[in-house]
Amino acid sequence: MRFLANENFSLDAVEVLRQSGHDVVWIRTSAAGSSDHAVLAQAQAEKRILLTFAKDLGELAFKAKLPASVGIVLFAFLLLHLGMWLKLLWLY
Repeated sequence: MRFLANENFSLDAVEVLRQSGHDVVWIRTSAAGSSDHAVLAQAQAEKRILLTFAKDLGELAFKAKLPASVGIVLFAFLLLHLGMWLKLLWLY
């Protein structure tokens, strides 16, 4: 899958996804400091699923009428160690 990991996404999580064969672009290294609008535009232009902890991006995507081909996964659980959570998810 093609993912765009927002700046608030951890490096551990990005690495786990990449090691699992996913194509992941991380905003923190590719376009640090980008506005939410720019992040959504990049996800749409590159046809990527946006991974984020930012609650406001979902509302912004709805208002911008983002096409269904671009998704957003909002993580809203405790960020103890996201890499560990992802590794556990891949095991089950």
